[in-house]
Amino acid sequence: MTQTASTATAPQHLRALERANTVRLARAELKRRVASGDTLAAEVVIDSPWEAQSMTIFDLITSQRRWGRARCRRLLQGIPISEQKTIGSMTARQRQALAAALPSR
Repeated sequence: MTQTASTATAPQHLRALERANTVRLARAELKRRVASGDTLAAEVVIDSPWEAQSMTIFDLITSQRRWGRARCRRLLQGIPISEQKTIGSMTARQRQALAAALPSR
């Protein structure tokens, strides 16, 4: 008989929890940097770092100072991109359009 599962590794659900915590903490740090102005939201859209891949556009835009729900919706209606679209699933054209519409330094 062959053994298919390794007993040295953690169960799958524990590895998934660990990965989710890592992503959540990295995303919170990214949102803090955007809120403080150290990182521009447009840079995040263009560069698409690993922590932002599954983040919605709405979450990124509203993490900026003085950007709320209404202002975000107004911006996205002009582009037309759904606020629930993830950053990782955006096309190059959508990235360029959104980055151009977001404020720069």
